[in-house]
Amino acid sequence: MADSIFAKIINGEIPAEKLYEDEHCIAINDINPQAPVHVLLIPKKVIETLADAEPDDQALLGHLMLAAGNVARQLGVADAFRLIVNNGAGAGQTVFHLHLHIIAGSSFTEGNMVG
Repeated sequence: MADSIFAKIINGEIPAEKLYEDEHCIAINDINPQAPVHVLLIPKKVIETLADAEPDDQALLGHLMLAAGNVARQLGVADAFRLIVNNGAGAGQTVFHLHLHIIAGSSFTEGNMVG
């Protein structure tokens, strides 16, 4: 899956405004936002789904959690945001390059499961 749209964005083949970037991941706005704030946090290492992650990916997965908090603070939504990972087509994953959805800016209620 090295040719996914996310890999092409990471490699600079497709332009995208990067809201955040470090040595392990980037954050970009979702092109089909489901909330006022809908950002995708994408690891630079290609892992197709969360279920495909291996023990060697543990540090990267933890880094993504910390980076999500950094992005939320940067966007001013650190007090209320949701992280979503869709794993597999049946769960709504459309790009098979692991990514986290950072969702904020709308009220969260039970049953309001954006993503």
